[in-house]
Amino acid sequence: MYKPTIGLEVHVELNTKSKMFCSCKNDADESRPNVNICPVCMGHPGTLPVINGEAVRKVIKTGLALDCEIAEHSRFDRKNYFYPDLPKGYQISQYDAPFCKEGFLKIANKKVKIKRIHLEEDTGRSVHAIESGGKIEKQEDWEAISSGPTEKMLDQYKQEDYSLVDFNRAGVPLMELVTEPDLDSGKEAKLFGQEFQLILRYLGVSEAGMEKGQMRVEVNISLSESKKLGTKVEIKNLNSFRSVEKAIDFEINRQKELLESGQRIIQETRGWHDLKEITFSQREKEKSHDYRYFPEPDLPPLSLAPELIQSIKSEIPELPKHYRERFIREYELTKEDAEFFVQRKDMGGYLEKIISEFGERIPKNDLAQLIKSAVNYLTTDLQGLLRGASIKGKEFLITPENFSEFILLIYKKKISSKTAKTVLAEMFQSGADPHHIIEDKNLNQIDSESEIEDIIKTVISENQEAVADFQKGKTNSFQYLIGKAMTKSSGKADPALAAKILKKLLTK
Repeated sequence: MYKPTIGLEVHVELNTKSKMFCSCKNDADESRPNVNICPVCMGHPGTLPVINGEAVRKVIKTGLALDCEIAEHSRFDRKNYFYPDLPKGYQISQYDAPFCKEGFLKIANKKVKIKRIHLEEDTGRSVHAIESGGKIEKQEDWEAISSGPTEKMLDQYKQEDYSLVDFNRAGVPLMELVTEPDLDSGKEAKLFGQEFQLILRYLGVSEAGMEKGQMRVEVNISLSESKKLGTKVEIKNLNSFRSVEKAIDFEINRQKELLESGQRIIQETRGWHDLKEITFSQREKEKSHDYRYFPEPDLPPLSLAPELIQSIKSEIPELPKHYRERFIREYELTKEDAEFFVQRKDMGGYLEKIISEFGERIPKNDLAQLIKSAVNYLTTDLQGLLRGASIKGKEFLITPENFSEFILLIYKKKISSKTAKTVLAEMFQSGADPHHIIEDKNLNQIDSESEIEDIIKTVISENQEAVADFQKGKTNSFQYLIGKAMTKSSGKADPALAAKILKKLLTK
């Protein structure tokens, strides 16, 4: 039986204001090609790089969050290779003296060891034409260049095969994390990537948007029947967690079929085809000596003082694993609900503000019910109103104070669950206090027995067929009649009281 051995290399663009070795703007959203460039990041002769200190701090912060050992002494190295989107003809990276090493990240009760985290500069971005017709592969790539060339040039491009290079990304601070080969499946690799992305966002070091190329995953995978590792194959530039999982699962099956048929695995770099969902050969895999690493002569070695490390450590916020545990422990949330708020930290902070508004005077049992109700409305009804938008923006008008009042009104049975939907929708649109909405729209719950009994009697007289069905034992008719009563009261009748009175009148 063949056992897969999987390691990951994760590249993350850091969200510094400027690039790694120059003062050019670091802007992942810039669509105009070759705007944020200068002689330094373009590798012009006679230019000298200067280290971005904030990028160094962000790498160290990430290493500390992952329990890495932080180097006392570190340096940058030259990684020599030629590619059209590498303007210098080499990349400033790190080889044998990375900032961080020997950390770990737990996923699904497995400790995945982290070999190293180092810092380098990103390359430019190549835009390749498809051979048939010379069309740009992606619409956004075409839009990115369309403002530059003239119409005549564009017409010419459409008739030819060609490649274009955008150097805006060249020189952007790029952090690389390398795991040990501790993963066994595509699902585990996906979980690792998702948890690491969360940590990056909690730390504030990167947005890590895979759709923008801010986080890119490469997979090293081999199959073996023994403890000796098999031939390693690398899959490059996976840009979604779905692709990570599917590429690994495909590659496991591909290598297994080759080995079972007596063929050998070639050490190579492969790509992933999203539409066909297959890996394909790109080139033979390079080894470290092919890059002719040597210390970067234009940058000094770095000594990291203990005071600096301690200062960075003090900036680390509560991390996802602790956030998860605390929400389950303090607020008695289910794992699923806790995960909802961990994934949406802004919603988690909003929930905690709502809970603080309930105050300390509320009994513990009541508080647990209020929290449960708040969680329910935040994870369902409010999400429907938001439609994927964030609560961070100015357009979100419901204050935590008003939301807590809304939950209290439901709990005190001042409004029914049906009316609550109307009130919440109005709060979302106007930001108004729920008390004012209820008064203005006359939405107060009817809790007068005599008033509800009059409504029920009217419903019974108007729905004799349903009453007869109930008498014959058809229990669904009871819910039908309750629904009619709620409609008749415009959703304002106390549902529990209405049910009690209906049952009393029907069983006389």
